[in-house]
Amino acid sequence: MDRTATIIVTGAAGFVGSCMVQYLNDKGYENLVLVDDFGVEEKRKNWENKKYTQLVERHYLMDWLSEQQPKIDCVIHLGARTDTTEFNYEVHRELNYNYSLHVWKYCVQNNVPLIYASSAATYGDGALGYDDNHKVIEKLQPLNPYGVSKNEFDKWAVKQPFQPPFWAGLKFFNVYGPNEYHKGRMASVIWHSFNQIKKDGLVKLFKSHKEGFEDGKQLRDFIYVKDVVKVIFWLMEKTLNAKGATAETGQQLESGLYNLGTGTARTFDDLVKATYAGLDMQPNIQYIDMPLDIRDKYQYFTEANMQKLQSIGYNEPFYSLEEGVGDYVRHYLKDLKIF
Repeated sequence: MDRTATIIVTGAAGFVGSCMVQYLNDKGYENLVLVDDFGVEEKRKNWENKKYTQLVERHYLMDWLSEQQPKIDCVIHLGARTDTTEFNYEVHRELNYNYSLHVWKYCVQNNVPLIYASSAATYGDGALGYDDNHKVIEKLQPLNPYGVSKNEFDKWAVKQPFQPPFWAGLKFFNVYGPNEYHKGRMASVIWHSFNQIKKDGLVKLFKSHKEGFEDGKQLRDFIYVKDVVKVIFWLMEKTLNAKGATAETGQQLESGLYNLGTGTARTFDDLVKATYAGLDMQPNIQYIDMPLDIRDKYQYFTEANMQKLQSIGYNEPFYSLEEGVGDYVRHYLKDLKIF
């Protein structure tokens, strides 16, 4: 594969975006255009030692593309406002919907493949299941403005008569791993658990406020960020290499929405126990009331149906919860190392 391809990565200073850049670097890709708000100092460690050819402030991306007219081979659009506690929809609409429209239109006009981050938040309370079926998205009812903005763009994308040569909207489930240290309240439960253990020797988890779920037994599809970037890379290389067909299987790479989880739901209790195991400590868990501002918008179960991604040829194993959390805690969190 030609490693000279020029790739745009938006959100490159953020959690998943910076891990994506490192993964591309590790695979020999250095002609990278990194896009983000690079003035956020706490994100600097995520990108300052990466290999790239250009930094572009996110607000100037379209101007930069228009002025420079570079030959771009693929756009990996991971930049977004991901704060599920931000209830001003206009904030999400501007950054998650309108900005994505500009990126999409650029890719259409310039015949550039596009891989972008959607979210499992689009599924709402899961009443309609977790199938990445285009027929369902009009009926989905996300529980917060973030999920609404992601679903609105997905709905818009699947209706477009003019599309990039290949596009994939990846519905990320609960992603965890290194480089999330700047995210504060929105960081993973593992990050918060690690800090609670260091401070107090115990972890506080939300009580259940829903019949049928015991405290700590709320279920999520937790996926390690190393698996997320691996899938994105696989899609990118197949697109660039075979122009829509996978070389190994001959299966067509069909554009559309794809779930990106492990396909296996695990409890928060399991997650915290794995965090303690990474620290070689016995678990000590206390259950507390869930804050009222999120109580009626809380997902008690998520689990990705992964058949669609498998149907186009992706068959790599995912990290188990214990493997992923163990790697994260032992090799990154203990010393706050960057991936």
